[in-house]
Amino acid sequence: MDKMRPQKRGGFRKQVNSWWNNLTEGQRTVTGIIAANVFVFCLWRLPGMRRIMFTYFTSNPSSRALCSPMLLSTFSHFSLFHMAANMYVLWSFSSSIVSLLGCEQFIAVYLSAGVISTFVSYVAKMATGRFEPSLGASGAIMTVLAAVCTKMPEAKLAIILLPMFTFTAGSALKAIIAFDTAGLALGWRLFDHAAHLGGALFGMWYVTYGHKLIWKNREPLVKAWHEMRTKNTGKGGGGRSN
Repeated sequence: MDKMRPQKRGGFRKQVNSWWNNLTEGQRTVTGIIAANVFVFCLWRLPGMRRIMFTYFTSNPSSRALCSPMLLSTFSHFSLFHMAANMYVLWSFSSSIVSLLGCEQFIAVYLSAGVISTFVSYVAKMATGRFEPSLGASGAIMTVLAAVCTKMPEAKLAIILLPMFTFTAGSALKAIIAFDTAGLALGWRLFDHAAHLGGALFGMWYVTYGHKLIWKNREPLVKAWHEMRTKNTGKGGGGRSN
């Protein structure tokens, strides 16, 4: 048995490495985001953490904490179904969005989308006087979905429970925007429609104009960072070989 145990552990490690190596760059990138969401979901299960979670991991313009929840609430889910649905959509679109933007730009856009969609939600709540707490990655994920659908409008999509019915990405985006616009105008409370709409509009704007206006001006800085890391790695490798 002692001889077999290391083999089993080694076999499990090989399986994990094989699974990881078979993932796309986009799937590897969002794995960390999904892990963070799972960790925050587990924190909601701890009774002693409830006050902190409501203060910093839900967004509400009437709360004493306004800025940090704009980002932290993007990683926060109280319902398992809510988290599973959001993470499934993020995983499904991960390869496409990272192939469009690259790893660093995707992370920057995703975090920015969480803040921007929450800000739009704040504005809508202040305008309507409905100060209800919100949480979830839906606003940031709507940015991802809208960006992909804007750049690939003819791509075929399907609903997981109804795979026989397909539709184009462009049609899906129009339907989502129409639904959230109606929900915001009519005061529906099923979702945070303002955050969804803000995220979708930000995604459409970014892939159309924002990439040229923002990210291309940052490319020299990113290249310099990569060159510095490469030089430091080379120096470190040379020191070890000597």
